[in-house]
Amino acid sequence: MNTTITRALLLSLPLIAIAKGGLADQPSTPVMTGIPPTAESQVTKKNWLVYPYLTWSFKNTSAPLNTLMIPRAGQIRELPRSDTGLNFKDQETGKSLPDLFEDNRADGIIVIKGETILEEAYFNNNSEHRQHIWFSMTKSLVSSAFGTLVDQGLIDLSKSPAEYIPELRDSAFARTTVQNVLDHTSAIGFTENYTDPTSDFQRFYAPALGMLYSKGAADADPMNTEIYGAYDFLATVKPNASLKPGEAFEYNSSNTDVLGWLLAKLLNKSLDQILHEQIWSQIGAEHDAFIAVDRAYMPAAAGGFNSTLRDAARFGLMIRDFGRVGDRQVVSKAWIDHILNVDSKLEDLMSQNPIYNDAPWQSYHDQWWILDRDRGEFCAIGIHGQVIYINRATDTVMVWFSSQEDASSMKSPNFMPKLNAARRLAVELN
Repeated sequence: MNTTITRALLLSLPLIAIAKGGLADQPSTPVMTGIPPTAESQVTKKNWLVYPYLTWSFKNTSAPLNTLMIPRAGQIRELPRSDTGLNFKDQETGKSLPDLFEDNRADGIIVIKGETILEEAYFNNNSEHRQHIWFSMTKSLVSSAFGTLVDQGLIDLSKSPAEYIPELRDSAFARTTVQNVLDHTSAIGFTENYTDPTSDFQRFYAPALGMLYSKGAADADPMNTEIYGAYDFLATVKPNASLKPGEAFEYNSSNTDVLGWLLAKLLNKSLDQILHEQIWSQIGAEHDAFIAVDRAYMPAAAGGFNSTLRDAARFGLMIRDFGRVGDRQVVSKAWIDHILNVDSKLEDLMSQNPIYNDAPWQSYHDQWWILDRDRGEFCAIGIHGQVIYINRATDTVMVWFSSQEDASSMKSPNFMPKLNAARRLAVELN
């Protein structure tokens, strides 16, 4: 079978199959019932990514995972609330926004026009004070911090990551550029294969990440385990012999782990400290955040961040406003502009990927999903339905957290109804 098609099929699989718990393991009673919880309702490291257990674990990620805190700081950015609220009925379904999102497994939705909250609703025992996992929205957050390296002249996007990280000199990342890594066009040979127990992903990367269950992985000893943390695995990744860097868009989380490693290496600080200093302490966040770590306790750049809904929106507002919060430039305008500076080659690569034939994405650039570069419409996306939606043309930011049964965005019946409704709402708010 064609390698690209194989990846498409694998990435479209629901994570239920990945975790091998399956729907047959659903408890007959609600999750985490009783004190202590009954055995059948207990969330574990093995089932935390399986529905319905994920309806609890996504809001309590520090229970199944090891995490590091990312403190807030400074004055809270106040978000005034509209007196009239949002009078919106979706033209496709006739539902209000909260009803549509609740029906599609959302845990919360917030809509901000300018500086004003027009809608904020929570479902499934979520609340304005509870942190929720971002999954791959974390990639866009890491990209925002990554701009510092460019601004300070510490990195050249046209050079290989291996020029900055010697441990990568014998890996696939030696022949690619930093920009290829940012765009998931690095042509690496490893596939995120969740179904083959003999794959490199299941044998080495998943145990090293610490976010997916692997029998005995937590008991490994770094003194006698060759691939202990995620960085160890990155140094072993081989190139895809049938591709050259820049020839195909192939989404792979290991690319973002390379970016996180570059940030930590070149700034000589841990990634959690960088995210605290450069982003979270600067956006007027209301609550502390936290990030999951790999087996070596290195922050999971590819998908470990957790925050409240409002604070995720505050991050989105900063990006919408070209990196500014009030009179403070948090991320340089030049780097924010770079996100939407997309050439036709990247658009072609998106259209050529069979996973996204029916998707609305125009392209992928700098760890962000681009819907319409001219209108400044773009997203951060995480599996199971996590979205930061930005629309500069309508001065709008919307954020929603979800506990979708399916991991895949494009294959989930609960993903596109929410994104499409958000885009229609943005048009009405223009």
